[in-house]
Amino acid sequence: MNQAKMSEILSYGFMQRAFIASALIGVVCSLVGVFVVLKGLTFIGAGTAHAAFAGVALGFLIGVSPFAMAVLFGLATVWITGFLKQKARMKPDISLGIFYTLTMALAILFLGLMPAYNPEVLGYLFGSILSVTAADLKIILILSISILAALILFFKEFHFISFDQDMAEASGIPAKILYFLLLNLISLSIVVSLKAVGSMLVLALLVIPAASAEQWATHIRSMMWGSAAIGVFSSWGGMILSYRFDLPSGATIVLLLTAVFSLSVLFSPKRRIKKPVTG
Repeated sequence: MNQAKMSEILSYGFMQRAFIASALIGVVCSLVGVFVVLKGLTFIGAGTAHAAFAGVALGFLIGVSPFAMAVLFGLATVWITGFLKQKARMKPDISLGIFYTLTMALAILFLGLMPAYNPEVLGYLFGSILSVTAADLKIILILSISILAALILFFKEFHFISFDQDMAEASGIPAKILYFLLLNLISLSIVVSLKAVGSMLVLALLVIPAASAEQWATHIRSMMWGSAAIGVFSSWGGMILSYRFDLPSGATIVLLLTAVFSLSVLFSPKRRIKKPVTG
């Protein structure tokens, strides 16, 4: 794309907001996604995304902040899942399978109870990063900074529990507390991204950048840098393509992410040396 075309795109306020929001979301989801991939928490991301959308639908139905309800439903899901894992020894995939279907049923129920069709609700389902408002951007910025601060502050601990939680706990690290904190960060990352890519597609932004970077990285720091770069590149690239060709923004971002992942798998040096990511 030439400079004139790029200047044209950036001359619009909604595009400026979309670029900033996509960069923040791309970095946050990609970095949190590294721990999701390493610790095998992908299903938690899927369940939380649908729970958050149920919260959005309820918020529109009863006339309260959809974002606040999404946070409430998302955090409730990961906390209950974590509690059942720690106290009831229930495997997360079982409890999340239940919550996945329950929250989707609730979302359909709430949508059915609405007196009139509300197209804004579907924006949270399929994503519309070009419709991010100044108020949305402020919330995204605050939550993104908070999530990044937690990742920086507890990086070593998250690193440890991602590879061996039992050893971390034996070493005196409060592994269970940190596990719950990580679940909270996953939930908040998903909620932050709902307006941009939607609950149907947010899991891709959480998993695919990290999975792509894992194909090239040999240690966790390079995996995190690579994941963030892929997340921002795909978010910006998908947004530009959606603007130029009038395509759905969330779907375009995910398709570009998938293309990057496919190329990463195809050309990964690990196909030859089979070296896993280490600490």
